Amino acid sequence: MDFRLNDDQLEFQRTCRAFAREVIRPIADRYDREEGIPWEAIKAARAWGLHGLEHLQRMGGDQDGVLSCIYAEELHWGCAGIALAIQGSSLAAAGIASSGTPEQIARWVPECFGTGDEIKLGAYAVTESGAGSDVRSLRTTARREGDEWVLNGTKVFITNGGIADVTVVVATVDPDLGHRGQASFVVPKGTPGLSMGKKESKLGIRASQTSEVVLEDCRVPMECLLGGYEKLQRKLERARSGQSTGRSSNALATFELTRPLVGASALGIAQAAYEWTLEYLEGRSADGVPLLEQQRVQQVLADVATEIEAARLLVWRAAWMGRNGMPMTGGQGSMSKLKAGDVTMWVTTTLMDLVGPYAQTTECPLEKWFRDAKIYQIFE
Repeated sequence: MDFRLNDDQLEFQRTCRAFAREVIRPIADRYDREEGIPWEAIKAARAWGLHGLEHLQRMGGDQDGVLSCIYAEELHWGCAGIALAIQGSSLAAAGIASSGTPEQIARWVPECFGTGDEIKLGAYAVTESGAGSDVRSLRTTARREGDEWVLNGTKVFITNGGIADVTVVVATVDPDLGHRGQASFVVPKGTPGLSMGKKESKLGIRASQTSEVVLEDCRVPMECLLGGYEKLQRKLERARSGQSTGRSSNALATFELTRPLVGASALGIAQAAYEWTLEYLEGRSADGVPLLEQQRVQQVLADVATEIEAARLLVWRAAWMGRNGMPMTGGQGSMSKLKAGDVTMWVTTTLMDLVGPYAQTTECPLEKWFRDAKIYQIFE
């Protein structure tokens, strides 16, 4: 084991922090208020080499898997909503990469990001009302008619929902088989029957588009079935005969690999709150004693730092396992996301208590970080 970051990783970390500080933070409050799509930040990320296919290839070439964690944490240190807007297409790309044929991956992954100066978006549509990551309960259906598939259902709380150029939809082909009777489909923007439902106004991550995706007799050609028809038929036949596939659904397998990055994203918020609180308390005193010299304050800050470090190690381990093909049969990816989300919510709450009444005002950055933190205990 070697826990040291190499020179390339350290330089990448500095670049991500600089981008978050110089590009994201100056516009974070405006987009949090307006709930608009921060196209300027996405375009700037492309210009900085932090968005698009070249960036994706760099992340994929990192044998440790830690570059993606650094990227997620540092951008979320800037603003969780804007960071999600920049990163949101990656989940759709991961879904295509995990289920698609080489030809489908080559065709559709670039469509999740765009090439050159063109910016495109991807969406991964799994969640339904009453069925979050419990993929066994999904009610969206896919019915074959000749050389086409007809999709019907409503997805909720979808990042980039309704504005994505590529939407990956997880649907049930055979309801009797539970998650083993499901498949993933690529639905291009403008496909008849695909529409945006309600756009959510959220407590936090307000710069990231979240909306319903409605599928009404939405027809896609056979080549939009990820993995191909023959592979699906073999999977269904094994399930019907009672044979174990030895693996979870494609959706859950995708989540297990991406959850460490969600954990890293949460820790960006926690780290931002911790650093700001240290700076805020510097030079302040109570009863004539500097706050940072009081044992009570020191103990709280020490606990916060310890929890962040512990969660970060879980995240990095899980990311390393995923990158190196180690099966996360113990749910290590989910563990890391769970721990990081809980830590981040606890950190923001604890630091607000430490700072006092000022922390509940909208002038205090902790108020926004507190709002942003909650979703990391809920989504994915």
